[in-house]
Amino acid sequence: MMIPWSGLSCCLSAAALYVLGRSSGRDAEILKSVTRVNLLKDLGPLLDAGCILPLVVTISGRVSAETPISCEFSGLRGVIVEETAEQHFLKHNDAGSWIQDSALMLSMSKEVPWYLDDGTGRVYVLGARNASGFALPVGSEVFEESGRSLVRGTLDYLQGLKMLGVKRIERVLPTGTSLTVVGEAVKDDVGTVRIQRPHKGPFYVSPKAIDQLIANLGKWARWYKYASMGLTVFGVYLIAKHSFHYIMERRRRWELQKRVLAAAAKRSGQDNEGLTEKPANESDGAIRDHLMPDICVICLEEEYNAVFVPCGHMCCCTTCSWHLTSCPLCRRRIEQVVKTFRH
Repeated sequence: MMIPWSGLSCCLSAAALYVLGRSSGRDAEILKSVTRVNLLKDLGPLLDAGCILPLVVTISGRVSAETPISCEFSGLRGVIVEETAEQHFLKHNDAGSWIQDSALMLSMSKEVPWYLDDGTGRVYVLGARNASGFALPVGSEVFEESGRSLVRGTLDYLQGLKMLGVKRIERVLPTGTSLTVVGEAVKDDVGTVRIQRPHKGPFYVSPKAIDQLIANLGKWARWYKYASMGLTVFGVYLIAKHSFHYIMERRRRWELQKRVLAAAAKRSGQDNEGLTEKPANESDGAIRDHLMPDICVICLEEEYNAVFVPCGHMCCCTTCSWHLTSCPLCRRRIEQVVKTFRH
């Protein structure tokens, strides 16, 4: 039986969406229960008050740093900067045409210690790039056309290349950006308060407010749920359809095999009784076609076209005949297989 991969793929995708939906819904419920700190100055006393640890909180403020990074291309001042440079070119493929491609030339990242500030206090943020919801906005995107010399351009052309230029992208988290952070609040020995990824629980760094995060997670949880249900129904339909066709095919083959065996038994009985008479209006071929369908008894797909020597039975196709050592009808040993041709 052929495995219904399309149906199984739909069911597996539905299971994955169901897990994602449950995860989003669980995170939404957890975000509703985290401690909300309205003023950053209140977070230090909250940790000193002997609260139950770990303490997962949500805070908001503007990005600040003691020594921000000055960006080369955008002119912004940020706390996290990522720079990439891609070489774009045309290359000559085997079909004789030119296709555009690119290759990464440079990828670098810089980060300085930074914190959130709301005017009442500051809280440092650790590991923000690994948090959910975090994305660096593009600060600058510049394309520098290739200025290679004629000799270098000729050498590249002979190698099947045409240099177009370099694309430089600068992604920056600028100072002054408003962020919402959900994570574990800790305080070190010198009194510095920071937010980090908890051992268990959500860790979010996002420009959206906490209520927007909860609403978005709830929306995604519902979408995942409905998509999972739809894919499940469609996958079950495909599997049921495949199973139905398989059962009907097996039933058809069983009926054909039953007819072939019945016809073979009847013909064998007639041969043993020495039956020589036949209807005047029927030929030998008509009687054979009436008793046995013109289909191979082994594969039940191809028409039979092979005669077994010495028994003379013809009930298999040549492909299946080469794998047999005895006749399926009379069990006599096959010494030779002769291919027959009609018309």
